[in-house]
Amino acid sequence: MSRRVVIPLAAAVVAVCGVTAWFLTHRADPRPASYSGEPTSAMYAVIDSRQRDAAPLSLGEFFAAPAVGGLRKLTSEQLTDCSDALWGIDAPGCTQALRATFASDQVAGEFVIFNLPDGHAADALVAALGRSGFVRQATPFDASHSRAQARALGHYVTVTWVGVGPSRAGDPTPDLLPPLIALDSLGHAIQPRVIAAT
Repeated sequence: MSRRVVIPLAAAVVAVCGVTAWFLTHRADPRPASYSGEPTSAMYAVIDSRQRDAAPLSLGEFFAAPAVGGLRKLTSEQLTDCSDALWGIDAPGCTQALRATFASDQVAGEFVIFNLPDGHAADALVAALGRSGFVRQATPFDASHSRAQARALGHYVTVTWVGVGPSRAGDPTPDLLPPLIALDSLGHAIQPRVIAAT
């Protein structure tokens, strides 16, 4: 094969590989198809500030069980840089993000809790999640068939996100409300902190 053919062919291969790599590494981060957010309430006023609830969060508080509501736990991790759990938005003053992923035969999802300085910061994050950016998707599921719920609980924010699992493509969409409720219940682990601060 002559050099006149080899050099343009090699250049074309390099260009195709570069474009493919760009698409694989720069894909848009997904948002849920349905989102609802709730600001903090008077119930959590006693932990409205990290100064009144200074102990850091632990994975054992939230993710000790191997399964929740029929969803088995796949991973759990603590992130000291909250931006590692978010895209398109910031969480000023956040010191921790705990995240776990879950799956069943039909759905997959994640639960994330952020440790923010106060209730105002928590409410601001819940509002921002509804406008632009979101939590990073930590396990594969169809975001176009997904639901998410965020709650400010004093100076914390919990985000629950579930969607149709990747193996269910083309099948009837399962009801996402039961797994959403099941994972959202992980936020109840905050209650002992409320009682301790009362």
